[in-house]
Amino acid sequence: MFEVIPAVDIKGGKCVRLYQGRADMEKVYFENPVEVAKRWEEEGAPRIHVVDLDGAFEGVPKNIKIVEEIVRSVGVPVQFGGGVRTLKALEELFKIGVDRVIVGTVAVEEPELFEQMVKTFPGKVVVGIDAKDGMVTTRGWIEVSKVSAVELAKKMEEKPIWGFVYTDISRDGTLTSPNFEEIERFAGSVEKPVIASGGVAKIEDLINLSKIKGVAGAIVGKALYEGRVNLKEALGAVK
Repeated sequence: MFEVIPAVDIKGGKCVRLYQGRADMEKVYFENPVEVAKRWEEEGAPRIHVVDLDGAFEGVPKNIKIVEEIVRSVGVPVQFGGGVRTLKALEELFKIGVDRVIVGTVAVEEPELFEQMVKTFPGKVVVGIDAKDGMVTTRGWIEVSKVSAVELAKKMEEKPIWGFVYTDISRDGTLTSPNFEEIERFAGSVEKPVIASGGVAKIEDLINLSKIKGVAGAIVGKALYEGRVNLKEALGAVK
C-alpha cells in the first residue's frame, strides 16, 4: 500500500520548511512540532517523517528530546533523519522508539561504519539518497559528491537495509511537482522499496507517484503546511 507521509522538520525547536534545503530560506509554520505530529496522526497519517535540520547541518542529532516526545505522543510509526553519523546516535534513536532511521552522509563517506550500522539493525536503516542532477549530495545537501544516485543505490541494495528515501533537492520545498522521470528511473534500478520526497504540490502528484512501480510512499511537507494538499483527501485518493 502506498503511504502518504507528512514531514515534520525541526529547526531551533520549531516546525519549519526550507526551500531547496537552504538554511537561509526557512519559514516557521508552528512553534510546537509535537502538536503538528499529533495533528497529522489525527488526520490519518500512516507514519510521520521527522527531520532534525539542525542535526543535518551539524552532523549530530540536536532535537532528540522533541523526537522522543513525538514518538510518545503518536501511535503511528516515526521515521527519522538528520545528522545520524555515529552508531551511538542510531542506538539512541531506536532506544527512544523510532521505527526507522534514515542515513545518508555515512553511507557515502564511511562505508565501514555504515556496514556496522546495518548489521546491528538489519531492516531498520533506510538509505537517504539526496540527489542534485542525478548526483548524490551529502552533509545536509551542502556537498555534491561524484557518485550517481543510481550507482550508490545499487551498491547499497546488497546490504540488509529497509529501502531508500529518494529526494530531488532541486524540487524540495518548491511546490513545482516531483521529478517523475528521475524517480521512475531510480525506482526502476532497485528492488527494494523507495519513498519519494521533494516537490509534491497537489494530490495529482501523489496519485502519479503511487503508480510508479517500486515507489512505496511519498513524503509531503510544504504542500500540507500551505494548505495545497488535504491529508485526508490525499489518503483517500491513493487507496
